[in-house]
Amino acid sequence: MLRSLYSGISGLRAHQTMLDVTGNNIANVNTTGFKASATQFQDTLSQMTQPAAAGQDGGAGTNPAQIGLGVRVAGISTNFGQGSAQNTGKASDLMISGDGFFVTGKGAQTFYTRAGAFEPDNAGRLVSPDGGILQGWGAVNGVVNTGGALGPIVVSPNATSPAVATTQTGLNGNLPADAPAGAVLERQVKVFGADGASRTLDLTFTKSAVGWNVAGQDANGATGATAIRFQDGVLAAGGSFAVGGITVDLGAVTGYAAMSTLTVAGQNGAEAGTLQSYTLAPNGSVVGSFSNGSRSVLARVALAKFANPGGLEKAGGNTYVATGNSGAVQLGTPGAAGMGTLATGSLEMSNVDLSQEFTNLIVAQRGFQANARIITTSDEVLQELSNLKR
Repeated sequence: MLRSLYSGISGLRAHQTMLDVTGNNIANVNTTGFKASATQFQDTLSQMTQPAAAGQDGGAGTNPAQIGLGVRVAGISTNFGQGSAQNTGKASDLMISGDGFFVTGKGAQTFYTRAGAFEPDNAGRLVSPDGGILQGWGAVNGVVNTGGALGPIVVSPNATSPAVATTQTGLNGNLPADAPAGAVLERQVKVFGADGASRTLDLTFTKSAVGWNVAGQDANGATGATAIRFQDGVLAAGGSFAVGGITVDLGAVTGYAAMSTLTVAGQNGAEAGTLQSYTLAPNGSVVGSFSNGSRSVLARVALAKFANPGGLEKAGGNTYVATGNSGAVQLGTPGAAGMGTLATGSLEMSNVDLSQEFTNLIVAQRGFQANARIITTSDEVLQELSNLKR
């Protein structure tokens, strides 16, 4: 008689756990990056009342007779299925499409999360709402070594782009073939030194009887010259020359009649620049845009994966920690095999299915009620037994 009482009690406990898990799922229906959990039951040890026996001498065998002693929670599993995307438009909001986890750090402890709501702090580090610092690899002169140790992703507002010395400039357009001998065209090119200081490179085109003579003079005093010739309007000789270490490319210049459209195509130098803004690329690269017009990689976000994500332990704040059953962490870049890709300006929402959770609530409630009836029925039988002696 007492067996049924204790079986009912075990059922109450198990279904109460199911209610707790389901309630937590519903409570986190709007939690960024939340992964729903599910409760699994299994029966407990059964009491043997008659063992199995094989048939002998023509007699039939008998099956075992066992009485179950209740139910228990076998485990609570986490569903790591993809959640839906919520567009936010914020450059620092990240969403992982596919498997993988962001790596964050608090002091000496490492956490893993699917929630990508990051904000820059006063030091330019990207941090989660609970203070975890997003981890990745920093860049040196725009180059990222993904084989190095992880460190905080830092987007410093004081970051600068170094000056680049001008080594090449070019012109395009047309020099008029029918210009009179001695006609002069002048063009000026703004160039830069290694320290970012700008100066002017003057180019003078003088019409000759057979083509054009080009003379260049740098503000530093360097000079250079060449003679260019055209054959039916196409450059035939004198495609380039040097002025103080700067190559002047004239390969795109033409020499047709009745057109004077010679222009400076550009140059490859730049002054030093300050950081204006940054974007995060789908491959995890943090790309800075500088006031001098250059773009450079500042860092790259790292992602982590595990052989058994279900073995991760929830640590609160939308984070997980590795355990012995999750397997060792495997680090990589977004887009690598098994890591997933990044979507910027979006967040991954909870993967809780409300219709399923409300159904689970009904199932848990009815299971709880049924087990309560086991206890009340057993109590009534015990009461009847007590009433045999009046």
